[in-house]
Amino acid sequence: MASSLKSLFFSVPRTQILLIVSLLLSLIIFSVTQTSHSRPTNLASTVASRLLFAANSFISPFSSISSSNTCLVLDSESNCTLSSVTVIEKTTTTTPDHDNPTKNYDQESYNDSVKNPSSCNIFDGKWVVDDDDPNPLYSPGSCPFIDDAFNCFKNGRPDSDYLRYKWRPHGCQIPRFDGRKMLEMLRGKKLVFVGDSLNRNMWEALVCALRESLKDKSRLYEVSGRRHLRTKGFFSFKFRDYKCSIDFIKSPFLVQEWKISDKKGSRRETLRLDMIQGSSSKYYDADIIIFNTGHWWTHHKTFKGNNYFQEGSHVYNRLEVREAYTKALRTWAQWTDENIDSNRTKVFFRGYSASHFRKGQWNSGGYCHEETNPITNESSIASYPWMMGILESVIAEMKTPVFYLNITKMTDYRQDGHPSIYRQQQPGLGIQRSPGMMMIQDCSHWCLPGVPDFWNQLLYAVLLISSHQQ
Repeated sequence: MASSLKSLFFSVPRTQILLIVSLLLSLIIFSVTQTSHSRPTNLASTVASRLLFAANSFISPFSSISSSNTCLVLDSESNCTLSSVTVIEKTTTTTPDHDNPTKNYDQESYNDSVKNPSSCNIFDGKWVVDDDDPNPLYSPGSCPFIDDAFNCFKNGRPDSDYLRYKWRPHGCQIPRFDGRKMLEMLRGKKLVFVGDSLNRNMWEALVCALRESLKDKSRLYEVSGRRHLRTKGFFSFKFRDYKCSIDFIKSPFLVQEWKISDKKGSRRETLRLDMIQGSSSKYYDADIIIFNTGHWWTHHKTFKGNNYFQEGSHVYNRLEVREAYTKALRTWAQWTDENIDSNRTKVFFRGYSASHFRKGQWNSGGYCHEETNPITNESSIASYPWMMGILESVIAEMKTPVFYLNITKMTDYRQDGHPSIYRQQQPGLGIQRSPGMMMIQDCSHWCLPGVPDFWNQLLYAVLLISSHQQ
């Protein structure tokens, strides 16, 4: 079996990796092997690390997928070489409580020592009630920057148990979110979320979590506000004392929405699969970019694919949405490889966020307001989305390191975390659904605070580990 090494963790050169290993006094173990392209029959015995930390049988939440054909998947049907990375556990003065791995976590000792590295897939775990850390990153109703559509507390949601659940990976712990430390890591930098309203969900959650760490919250201000988002698709916040900005750019397909004139002179919409959205000029030089696309590809017009997808001057009479999605992602990948300086910019792609409509879709009476607890039986969650397999294949062919935040499975458990009928202000404690009653519910986005805060916690963990490599 041939040995190989790809600098996967934020493009760290081999010489720097060796220096880091030396400085850490051999606490970090390199295990570099390459499996065949065929699916391993026993993950525990055949999967090896291509990353900076020791690894064994699981998929890395922190690794990049690169041209080495390394894929990060939870899909049992995918033919990929899997990767893994350690989640670092801290030295504590007490005996670790493995039933409650956050109990004895000493955040302040992070810089003091790194001990007992162990690898695990932080996207494979369960949601638990953590009574030792019961509070969300920011109090419900405390952040003025949450859209009303995500503000379930403001909109009268009467239950609050959905706020008590924390994500716990199997076999390891992840560092607690520290807003001040993250702001220090972002000092002087530009972080941009590019994608659809699910990325906006994550972006607002991050702004609110970082705001909570500020003593003087007036030191956070809007560079451009909601009006700019409606007209220009751009919304930006700046943290004055840290000289950093956190932006959102609306780009639901990543490629360009378009309009053409038919033979009768009527204008109609198409989607240019061969052209990155024009807003790319606003973020190509960012320090951190978090992309996503997914939900708009399930909409009726897109999914049907009749006279909608366009390449050059050609509009397809009919194109399957899977093929169109693949073409769009390859356009994004080519643009990224040609325009992103990976020595400066860290590129993330956030995976598909699960929806939980019951007995219909958003526009046909689908609902989720009766759900007040997460799914606990893994056999009850949905199958892996077809889009993610395509995404992983495209990223595997790229020369730019792309860090895949595979949040699909962890979101699939959280049927209780959506706004449902609390997507807008309601009188009293909400509205009771009656037979025959039609009400548009939101079972795609997430209440804030809520599930997207844990996506940001994983993002924080990646940046935290990265900062210790520099």
